Amino acid sequence: MLHEEDLEVAIPPRMNDAEFFRFCRDNDELRMERDHQGNIIIMPPTGFNTGTRNTKLTSKLDQWNEKQQSGLVGDSSTGYRLSNTAVRSPDASWISNDRLAATSAEEQEGFLPAAPEFVAEIRSRSDRPRVLREKMEEYLSNGVLLAWYIDRPGQFVEIYRVGKPVETVNGFDQHLSGVDILPGFEFDLTWMK
Repeated sequence: MLHEEDLEVAIPPRMNDAEFFRFCRDNDELRMERDHQGNIIIMPPTGFNTGTRNTKLTSKLDQWNEKQQSGLVGDSSTGYRLSNTAVRSPDASWISNDRLAATSAEEQEGFLPAAPEFVAEIRSRSDRPRVLREKMEEYLSNGVLLAWYIDRPGQFVEIYRVGKPVETVNGFDQHLSGVDILPGFEFDLTWMK
C-alpha cells in the first residue's frame, strides 16, 4: 500500500550508461548506484550526523587538493563507471589529473568512466558492513588504489590498499594518512565522532 509520501519508480530493464544517467537525472530525488550485474540500487539519503561527517571529510580532502592542484575531489553525488560496468558514488573521492586527462570533456559530464585513486565510505547505522566491505573490494579490483571504510558506529576504520592486507585502525582519537596516494593528506578521525 502506497502512502502519500511514498514514491513509485518504474525501473526499466537493463540500461546502458546513457540510459542509466538519464534515469538518475529524471529521478534526481533518489540516490542510486548500479552494480556490475546491472541491478539498480536505490539508497536512502544519509542521516544528518553521517551527512555532516561526509562533508567534513570531503572538505578536508578538497583543502588538501587546493594546495596540491593534482586532481579533483568528488562528493557523495559523484558517479564513477568502473571497468566492471558498476556505477558507484563513494562518500568522498579523489581522482588525479592524469586519470582525468584520459577522459573527454563529454565523458566528464556523465558518470566518469574511470576509477578514482582514492575513495572513502562512511558507515551509518542503516548501512550494512558486508555491503560496504564488498564495495571496498570492488573499488580495488577496478583501479582504486586506496580506500577507507569508516565505521562510525563501531569507531574503527579499515584501510584497503592494492596488494596489501586490510589494515584496521581502532578508535577515532588518531589521524589517517593518505600515504603515497594522497601525499601529505592527513585526516583527524575525531571529526567522525
